[in-house]
Amino acid sequence: MERKEDRLTEEEVPSAPDRGLAHIWKSAGASAQLCPERLLLSKPVLQVALGDHHGLLLTQGGLVYSFGELLWRDQSVPASAPLLEASLLGTSVVRVAAGGFHCGVLSEHGSVYTWGENTAGQCGLAERSTAASITVSEPYLVNVVDSDVGPPAVVRVVDLAFGREHSLALSAQNELWAWGSGCQLGLVTSTFPVCRPQKVEHLAGRHVIQVACGAYHSVALVRSLPAKNRNTQGAPETRDRGRSPHFFVGEREELSAVDGGHYCPLGVELTEGASGGESLTPPSRRGPRRRLHPDGRSAGSSPGSVSRSTRVTEGGKMNTKQERLAVEPDGHSDAVAQTDGIPKSHAHTGWTANKNFAFPDELELQSILGKLSHHTLDKQGDTDSLSSYTSDDSYVSSTPPTDQFTASFKEAQIKVETNNNYATPQPHSSSPLCVEEVRLCLGTEQQVLQGKKSSSLSNINQWTKASAAGRRRSLPGTPNRGSPRRQRPCDCRSSPGGHLQAAACEVATDGLPSLDTEVWSWGRGSEGQLGHGDQLARLQPLCIKPLSGEEVIKVAAGSHHSLALTAQCQVYSWGSNMCGQLGHVNSPVTVPQQAKLSDGLRVWDVSGGQSHSLLLADGDCVQPVLLYCGQQQEPSKRPGQGQRSPSRAESYTVRPTLLPFCSEMGYLSSVCSGGQTCVALADHNIMGFVSAIHELASSERRIYCWLSSVRRILLTPLRSRESASPSLGEPCTHLFFSLCERFFHLSALIGRHSASLSYFLHHAQGRDVTCLPLLTHMQHFLDIYKEYCSSVGDFLVMGGFHSLHKLSLECLGTQHTLLSSLCVSEKSAKEDVDLVLLFYRPLQQLHQYSRVLLKLAACFDVLTPEYQSLHQGCSQYECLSLSLLRREKESESTFLFWKSHSGKTTEVLRLPQRRVVCESSNRSLTLQNAGRFTNHWFILFNDALVHTQFSTHHVYPLSCLWVKPVSGDGSGLFAISITCPEESFTLVASTPQEKNKWLRSINKAVDEVLGGGGEGSSPGVMGISRTASYTFTGEGRFKDAKYSGGWLAGRVHGRGTMKWPDGRTYSGNFKNGSEDGYGECLMPNKELNKHDSYQGQWKDGKIHGFGKYKYARGEVYEGCFNDSQRHGYGMLSSGRLAKTSSSVFIGHWVHDKKTGYGVYDDITRGEKYVGQWLDEQRHGSAVVVTQAGVYYEGTFRDNKMSGPGLLVSDDDTALQGDFSDDWVINGKGVLSLANGDSVEGLFNGDWTSGLKVVGTYTKPTSDEPGIGNRESQLRLGQYAVPAAQRWLCVFDECWSRLGCEAAGKGERSAAWENIAVMITNARRHSPNLSRSQSKVLESLEIIPQHGEPITTTNYDNVRRYLIKASETPFHPVGWLVETLVTVYRMTYVGVGSNRRLLQQAVQEVQAYLNHLYSIVCFLFPGLPEDGGIIPEPPGSPSKPLLGLDAAWQSVVVVSSSSLLLPLLLPRLYPPLFTLYCLREEHLDAKYWEHTLRLNKQPDQSLLSFLAVQEKFWPVWMSILGEKKQIVSTSKDACFVSAVETLQQISTTFTPSDKLVVIQKTFEELTQDVKHVQQNHFMWCMDDLLPLFLYVVVRARIRNLGAEVNMIEDLMDPNIQHGELGMMFTTLKACYIQIQQESAT
Repeated sequence: MERKEDRLTEEEVPSAPDRGLAHIWKSAGASAQLCPERLLLSKPVLQVALGDHHGLLLTQGGLVYSFGELLWRDQSVPASAPLLEASLLGTSVVRVAAGGFHCGVLSEHGSVYTWGENTAGQCGLAERSTAASITVSEPYLVNVVDSDVGPPAVVRVVDLAFGREHSLALSAQNELWAWGSGCQLGLVTSTFPVCRPQKVEHLAGRHVIQVACGAYHSVALVRSLPAKNRNTQGAPETRDRGRSPHFFVGEREELSAVDGGHYCPLGVELTEGASGGESLTPPSRRGPRRRLHPDGRSAGSSPGSVSRSTRVTEGGKMNTKQERLAVEPDGHSDAVAQTDGIPKSHAHTGWTANKNFAFPDELELQSILGKLSHHTLDKQGDTDSLSSYTSDDSYVSSTPPTDQFTASFKEAQIKVETNNNYATPQPHSSSPLCVEEVRLCLGTEQQVLQGKKSSSLSNINQWTKASAAGRRRSLPGTPNRGSPRRQRPCDCRSSPGGHLQAAACEVATDGLPSLDTEVWSWGRGSEGQLGHGDQLARLQPLCIKPLSGEEVIKVAAGSHHSLALTAQCQVYSWGSNMCGQLGHVNSPVTVPQQAKLSDGLRVWDVSGGQSHSLLLADGDCVQPVLLYCGQQQEPSKRPGQGQRSPSRAESYTVRPTLLPFCSEMGYLSSVCSGGQTCVALADHNIMGFVSAIHELASSERRIYCWLSSVRRILLTPLRSRESASPSLGEPCTHLFFSLCERFFHLSALIGRHSASLSYFLHHAQGRDVTCLPLLTHMQHFLDIYKEYCSSVGDFLVMGGFHSLHKLSLECLGTQHTLLSSLCVSEKSAKEDVDLVLLFYRPLQQLHQYSRVLLKLAACFDVLTPEYQSLHQGCSQYECLSLSLLRREKESESTFLFWKSHSGKTTEVLRLPQRRVVCESSNRSLTLQNAGRFTNHWFILFNDALVHTQFSTHHVYPLSCLWVKPVSGDGSGLFAISITCPEESFTLVASTPQEKNKWLRSINKAVDEVLGGGGEGSSPGVMGISRTASYTFTGEGRFKDAKYSGGWLAGRVHGRGTMKWPDGRTYSGNFKNGSEDGYGECLMPNKELNKHDSYQGQWKDGKIHGFGKYKYARGEVYEGCFNDSQRHGYGMLSSGRLAKTSSSVFIGHWVHDKKTGYGVYDDITRGEKYVGQWLDEQRHGSAVVVTQAGVYYEGTFRDNKMSGPGLLVSDDDTALQGDFSDDWVINGKGVLSLANGDSVEGLFNGDWTSGLKVVGTYTKPTSDEPGIGNRESQLRLGQYAVPAAQRWLCVFDECWSRLGCEAAGKGERSAAWENIAVMITNARRHSPNLSRSQSKVLESLEIIPQHGEPITTTNYDNVRRYLIKASETPFHPVGWLVETLVTVYRMTYVGVGSNRRLLQQAVQEVQAYLNHLYSIVCFLFPGLPEDGGIIPEPPGSPSKPLLGLDAAWQSVVVVSSSSLLLPLLLPRLYPPLFTLYCLREEHLDAKYWEHTLRLNKQPDQSLLSFLAVQEKFWPVWMSILGEKKQIVSTSKDACFVSAVETLQQISTTFTPSDKLVVIQKTFEELTQDVKHVQQNHFMWCMDDLLPLFLYVVVRARIRNLGAEVNMIEDLMDPNIQHGELGMMFTTLKACYIQIQQESAT
């Protein structure tokens, strides 16, 4: 397999990629002999992950390669020929991670796969009783499941981080999951190992951005909470002062094999009961934990384990793969023999010390050690962690690492000898010298920590064996956790907050990284690697307070030290500094300290290894440089020479040093460290693409560091200084704080952008260049730079920099030289100019953006989307750069203008946002016809034209200024015409050049004010129509009113809002300087302290047209207006605040008075007046009905009943005579009683109180008349207003909307144009339209063919159009239908629901049809007259009329009822049918009584009673498809289908629909009879009537009399004598028969 891989690599060398080049070398400092080895792969390397002795490579395409010591497979793979992980083929891998001795990958779907060592459960394999569970040789799927939700859901993981004994996963929800062993998990548990991933609850609710793992500690980057929600600390930090954090263990005393899991987050020891004893850490966790060296000692991080091939059974016995190893009689083997004099590890409970431990077979030992021939303790163990044994938390790990010993060796200046790549195995004897080395190292470490250790450090030699035995019963290890950067798609999608990470962006709400972060840490802290100021362990995450507010953008962790990178390119480090890996010698190392970097170096990537740190920084050139701090190896020593001793001192750097070979690698994009290995990924600069990206990122980092220095040195002290306001003055103080705010915004933007570019560089080969923040957030960048430039200019114009310079001298004092060092240009004589240049410097970045984007665009073809996007961005930034440069010059010239024209008269014109464009102090411009001795000074600002004459100023806002040249008339004047909303004047220039200059300047300034590009337009054309705000000052309707809206050549025009000082407000359309069109107006009522409101049409500044007026006193008028008066149709409703009784009037108005036909409903008195009005008084023919059922019709004069009239009471008593007042009769009359008797004579008195009668009583000799005859005798309706004369105002309004002066007087084309305009305006200006209404309006925009003759073919199109038009009030026909329904209901609902009004109601419906049909005929002139015939289209065969349904298919006769009744009657049906029910109440009651009595009989009995011939009697009935015989007791079983069909008559509205139901009933009845007769037959009336009578009885139709009478009254006359007419006559006959039917 290895040979095959080598062969493939050799073949692929010529096609090596130009990006993602991996270089690997051993960490030995800046030695001249170091030569990084380039890994030759055919595809770019996207990511590298390094463990202690192995590594993983992720290449493009999702392929994963392994190299190093793959001990779980007994393989050693050189880095030059990495091994492809074939089992991962087909899995699209996006991230790789490497722990101490295990590996992991992450798929694009968020699945986690792990393999390698699993002794601590770090691979997530739960089964631990088999040998396979000790090491996992192939990738194993680890399911991360959230059990807290229901049902449990699989968590999508976006990043991984591995330590030595633990694994961490970062979810897409920014939550942390952990598994493995030790306190570095951060879990609230006492049972280890944790084989299934569990959520780190202590960080629940926090937004975790990134995590990093050391050997046994974890560091997390977390987004900060808002200040009010910030609570970063966990439990209060306390210490158990009775126990020393450092202690020494004697040679014969075992070191505890458990780590600090028995401590709380602050290192307090738990009780034995809480520790959990032996069950917390199974023995099987120990055996194969570490690899052995030839000296018999573990090569891993902990000596407390046996060989990798050893398996510990549940009984405590250890077995090798081939032979059983020797164990003690108690069945337990010592984890580590006392070799090299190193103290043995304390075993867990159940393990005993065995100083004489040895393999029984030396050959077996040699064979095992042979597999590790390329390793030595010097290179494999962590070389900086012996000091871990000097603190309590050194026992937090389940197996104390040997690298802690070697770290002490380094502290004792023991020299480490290395080779070029990997160390060779060296024999180590078990001599006492090693023990002395350990003692020496511990003593040296105590000297280093002198003065910094706790008070208990002095007792480190006073611990007894009992205390050590107590620790054996404590909890197992607490590994560290960490999480590398998250993988995101390349489009930098935004998430709720955080930072852009390496693989993709962890972003804030606006898509850029957030700098408001915190650093949390937990796990072991023996080296101070947690950064909390002590060496205690933390079981749960704890915030590192010193790093809060430092804008940390990345964290990294070495084995026992930690690193944090800030947005200011500073590196903070803490933890073990035995080899100088922290980059400084500051104390203490238990808190973050800033690494010492040379001037000009800006770090943008960090990485930590076992005993070194690797930094990637910007240097003097664009190409990045590598910095190294940590262990240094002398080149004279041969790798692996000799044994360690305190006399052999190793050297290390005090500060990061430059690696000279980095310049040969190319453009470095990221670095990675692990163990003693370093890897750097680089790109070749193809076509300048990579260098352009690096140049942009380096430039952003440089300017952000500079901005941070300005903020720290200048702005922050000045803002906090109390004397800032008096020194700057009130106007400039506000501008200064605004400038600071804009400066901070710009600084934050650049800082976040620089961070995102750093992340972009890490994976530039996998990123789309169009997702650069400069392109995706272009508008945000442009806005921030514009706002900042405006703030600087405003402060400059107001002279703030001069005062600021004085204040800075007072505030900074001797530190003012620091501020001078930030100035990029040479100092001038005036210091305030330096500050101006200082604050304008960030604007130079815009040109840098443009230049870099242009370089990037040159790398693509001009037709590609990348080129288009880059070119567009380049143009945008370059245009803004030039624009802001012009603004800078304008601000400076304006400052000089105010400086030279200082004075009280001009100071009132000095505003921060105002800039001088030009001025006429040289008399280049004057006012036409000005006096000889007058002085006119014109100043053109960027927002106004100012005319100054002596001490007065006239300011004309440019937003409402129109300018045009005056053509020459031979007078020799070079004039310019200026038009303003309230005045116009002419300016005269001295020369044609001056005229063109001012004309061009004014046009340009107006164009900029209106939001244009400032280029100006042709004279007289630019900005004729615009939107602007203006306050009127002159006399007139708009005096002191503020207007905002459209303008046209100096006059308000279009949509706008006008507000008067008295509270009056108008919002709507204007035309030629006045309100015109639809508008809404509020008018204050001072008496009631409320507002009148109007919504509707306006014309020439007055209310005109249809609208709705709400009065402050509670009345509401909805109708037509003319010249701000109610005129035409309208409805007035009085409210609760009305002085008179509550009432509603609907009818005709003339000049704000009720005149014409109308209905007045007096709700309080319970009376309804239906008739004529004149000047607000009842006058003319009318009908009055009361709530008591009294009906009156007659004439009114002067608001009183006067003249002949008819009064009918509820009991049918009628009085016909002369009336002189309301309900007062005086004169001749006839009183008719309900029984037919009558009194004729003279009547005098009030009807409600009593009458005096002088007359003759007459008793008729004939029989009692029926109700119908009674009404005919009374002649109801003779005094009422004829139906044809009612509601003419409504129809007139409809004609008016069609553009006609009167009915039928207008142009048809104009009518259709008005309809189209109404529909279009409704769609545009009605935002609250429902979806169905919008569809109706959309369909009505298509105007049907109205000029062609109507045939049977296109008649249906007309009918459908009318149906659609009647569904919306925006169409004139629809408004007419809706209004007719309103007035009809107002007339005949409530008190008007009187049966005496039925005849008038029917006549009114018929009148509606006639009027409406005339309008339809006007729109469609091809329609025939009412009752006319439509001709057939040429060539079409005629179709016979088969009833009404056939008529719809081939209409020949057209009537108003057939065409329009379906539009009206469904809406009018409720009040109309109620009147029918009231009139037919007596007869319907009799019918219903007989119907109920007849329905008590069974079917056969009823058929026999109704004389139905037996041959028509059904014998069988079908129930759910099953036939059942009809017996004598069966009920409701015969002719069921016909009965159910007839019952549907109550669900229809129009007579035509009801006739169709009757027709279908006959058809169903015929079908049932055919089944019985089984032959054809013809109906005769003698057979049909009884059978249909049965169906009617069984149908039980309530109010059948009302149904029959309504059909008869409104039926189309054209079908009365046809088939449908005969069927209806049959139904009517059955109704009458049932009334007269006797039950006996």
